[in-house]
Amino acid sequence: MKFPKFQDLILFENQDLIVVNKPPFLSSLDEREGGEINLLRLARQYWEDAQICHRLDKETSGALIIAKNPEAYRSVSIQFEKRQVKKVYHAVIDGTHVFENLFIDLPILNIGKGTVTISRQEGKRAETWFNSIKYFKHYTLAECKPVTGRMHQIRIHLATQRASIAGDETYKGKPVFLSALKRNYRLGKEQEELPIMKRFALHAYEVTFKINPDEEITVHAPYPKDFDTLLKLLEKFDL
Repeated sequence: MKFPKFQDLILFENQDLIVVNKPPFLSSLDEREGGEINLLRLARQYWEDAQICHRLDKETSGALIIAKNPEAYRSVSIQFEKRQVKKVYHAVIDGTHVFENLFIDLPILNIGKGTVTISRQEGKRAETWFNSIKYFKHYTLAECKPVTGRMHQIRIHLATQRASIAGDETYKGKPVFLSALKRNYRLGKEQEELPIMKRFALHAYEVTFKINPDEEITVHAPYPKDFDTLLKLLEKFDL
């Protein structure tokens, strides 16, 4: 895959920090030795001492904080530890769900192989708030605010509500096909229909944190093309 230039991903930058809009399908850090291109490598080509302050799943797009020096990294890390960083995600979920400040606090256990499960006995504390933003016939655009930062937290918490993220097959989400939305949709002969989004529909929409002891900033990350296209098609064919 071809990724944009690092400079084109920057949403905010000062002498200490950078916030980028991470594209989907780009790992935050090295997954394996050598391996493929990732955000950390791109960041270090731009700024030698760059360090990534938190991670997004490879398929998840959106706002990600990068520190330019060890002091800034430490400052943001402490804010994450104290749960002072406010993160807002948007997700397209299967079904129509009315979430009004729904609070989920089911403990999460990492079972390896890139998946997690809910375990009241062995899991670590995990808390997320959910609100519905927009309703479609078969889907809902939801706002997700994680308080804790467990792996796959939003994804599995939604799955427990029978509201899996569209396309998130790990947690029973189904891909969205245009043929299911659009009447009289016809494929050409020998053509195989691909889902509207080739990933699960989760985007880190904004992040709020302190850039110094006295100043807080909120950085908003516009939707990437695939997420935007899915919402436009739902507005057109699924209202």
